[in-house]
Amino acid sequence: MKLICCGGSNGTMDMEAKNSTKEDEAVGKLNPSMVTTVKNRRFEDEDSGLGVRHFQVFLLFLALTVAYGCRVNLSVAVVAMTDAASANPDFPEYNWSEKTKSLLLSSFFWGYVITQVPAGQLARKYGGKVMILSGLAICSILNILTPICAKIGGWQLVCALRVVEGLCQGVVFPSTHTILSQWAPPKERATLGTCAYSGNQFGTILMLASSGVIAASPIGWPSIFYISGGIGCVWSVVYFFFGAGSPQECKSISAEEKKLIEMAQADEVSGGQEQPTEQLPTPWLSFFTSPAFLVLIVSHSVHNWGFWTLLTEIPSYMKNILGKDIKSNALLSSLPYVCMFAMSFVFSSISAQLNNRNCISRSTSRKLFNSIGLWIPMVTLVCLGYVNPDQSELAVVLLCFTVGMNGATYLGFNMNHIDLSPNFAGILMGITNGVANIMSIIAPLIVGFIVTNEHDPEQWRIVFFIAAGFYLVGNTLYVIFGKANVQPWNDPPAKPRRISTPQVESQH
Repeated sequence: MKLICCGGSNGTMDMEAKNSTKEDEAVGKLNPSMVTTVKNRRFEDEDSGLGVRHFQVFLLFLALTVAYGCRVNLSVAVVAMTDAASANPDFPEYNWSEKTKSLLLSSFFWGYVITQVPAGQLARKYGGKVMILSGLAICSILNILTPICAKIGGWQLVCALRVVEGLCQGVVFPSTHTILSQWAPPKERATLGTCAYSGNQFGTILMLASSGVIAASPIGWPSIFYISGGIGCVWSVVYFFFGAGSPQECKSISAEEKKLIEMAQADEVSGGQEQPTEQLPTPWLSFFTSPAFLVLIVSHSVHNWGFWTLLTEIPSYMKNILGKDIKSNALLSSLPYVCMFAMSFVFSSISAQLNNRNCISRSTSRKLFNSIGLWIPMVTLVCLGYVNPDQSELAVVLLCFTVGMNGATYLGFNMNHIDLSPNFAGILMGITNGVANIMSIIAPLIVGFIVTNEHDPEQWRIVFFIAAGFYLVGNTLYVIFGKANVQPWNDPPAKPRRISTPQVESQH
């Protein structure tokens, strides 16, 4: 079997293939209908090592690293842009109020929500590669232009630029889900999805950890945007030559790995020929009358409220409440996302062990890890509200615990879109991410209105309590109404519908 980083003897594999063929023929004589199932199981159970699908997921990991680096760089840069003395006084300083800064931090999402649903449709029609490549390439170039825009047009032009960047990045998540639905066999879905989406945290870590150092260095805060945008341009070139939206588009994939993916995905289909995905009519009414999908929207929305409240406001909280300077502020602000990055893999490993030992079903797995990712942070946010300014170490620990536990949601609602409908996963992600990011717009604005005195811990307490309340309500609804089986509207009524296999999910 020709796979990347995969060893083995061709002679041995040929002998195994012959033996497997004889077994298939023997089964076929007893029950011809079992032949396909036996072959599917054989391909799924083979030790495939690292293949092209893993390389494609790695490229998606880098894509999301770039996306989040370009997205969150303003969170730290704005501290240096409005207080040059705390970083490097040789670079321009802008007199922007707290409300103006909150406006700038939320402006990205004004454009971001607009392209979510169209991106899902376009990714189905033109392929996920085209959409994610074009979106991130344009966004990276605009990032490089940010310091110039601030100089010639003030916060108004920066705000407009961030809106356009949001429009470009709105294609990223729907395209990623579309690509994952093509590349990830059902039993590897949670693991490969976690690996890809952990790029969110990795990009956040790199940017938050390095931005303070860059801002205080001789190259100053403008280089925060030059570096993040430049890396995005490099990724775009690499992905243009090596990325693929599906196994069918990939020239380097072996026939064996391609067959493994196709047969594993075909195992979710109950008989008949599957209509090409791009030709399937989109069942919009079915989407919005499905309780399982509606609670997915709610769960995604409450997660975004808490996540983006913390992501955009942690640097300000560190500076004004805990009294950290720009360098230590940036390093400490990135620490919670280091925890989230690490914990996402810990949770993925735990999930794999539970499923491999037949301890847990896919539905229970999604609800369990979603509860870990939302209810535990709910408790720690309440505790964080009562931490005194002189207890900075405790505040940092609670922030790390809060954000770190959020990593479990990758195994919860985040992969649930593909569970409900592999054919429309990109559109479903576009809808939920579009609605959820309305929360990302509102959250920083609410903080700006609540925190009128950024040195007042009681005002920050209200911010944390609101986020905890959203976590409580959202996950409660998800636990009650959430599902993890493929829904009937995944396929046209005239075609055989996908069904969920009774076996529990496992990852390799």
